[in-house]
Amino acid sequence: MTSTVVAGIDGSPASTAAAQWAAEEARRRGATLRLVHAWPWLTDGVSSYAGPDDLPAAAQRILTEAADTVREAHPELTVRTDAVLDAPVDGLVAAGAEADLLVLGSRGRGGFTGLLLGSVSMAVAGRSGTPVVVVRDTGQGHGPSGEVVVGVDAHAPEEEVLAFAFREAALRGARVRAVHGWDLPPLFGYAGGAVPATAVEQLEALEAKLLTLALAGQREQHPAVEVVEDVRLGAARGVVETSAGAALVVVGRRRRSIELGPRLGRVAHAALHHAEAPVAVVPHD
Repeated sequence: MTSTVVAGIDGSPASTAAAQWAAEEARRRGATLRLVHAWPWLTDGVSSYAGPDDLPAAAQRILTEAADTVREAHPELTVRTDAVLDAPVDGLVAAGAEADLLVLGSRGRGGFTGLLLGSVSMAVAGRSGTPVVVVRDTGQGHGPSGEVVVGVDAHAPEEEVLAFAFREAALRGARVRAVHGWDLPPLFGYAGGAVPATAVEQLEALEAKLLTLALAGQREQHPAVEVVEDVRLGAARGVVETSAGAALVVVGRRRRSIELGPRLGRVAHAALHHAEAPVAVVPHD
């Protein structure tokens, strides 16, 4: 079965960037690109409400423009367009369930200037059972030489997240930068004063060994992928700091049987708001 990459489209600059990024990804994967426009009242940006007779035309304008842009750059790509009569979050999550990857812009038409991440992208990334990539309209992530940065909890590594990062690196001919952030044990805070340098070095050496063990399986499966092991204090900060110039940042999100409370962990949250590259949120058990 041919794989599918879905891009959510709403006519905003960020969604245009998402469509272009998704097209490149579909080309690398040999996949079909599906452009989806989801909105309960498919407006054309002029009226606040579109009646039933206006829905096809209003949606089609947005989809046609996006599809034409993509086809001009990638004439060999199979591109489908669909209007989904549903609320944005529900419609995009449902569309993503039928795909291998769901790509979104960071902010839609209704976003406030200065906000890096819109509520729809945040909600979809927190709910989707399919990996979600969030792209900003800054030209980020273009160029084959960028690394694929993946946040790793070396104490409890998630193979689904690591496998996604290694596959993406292999598709790009890029290297993986595995970032494991760690924190000083609480007892150092209780002791007060400066932490002895020798103690930090010993702890860091232990964390580095754990990271090496965590990566062993994927390194064996992807021997051609170069790997940089990066151990530093602060998990969220480490992922954001290494995102500059990256082709992609990959972080995990735990699936929840009951969707109550926060759906994104602090590393995923920080990456989505502050990373300087497209961010892939990969759900895992």
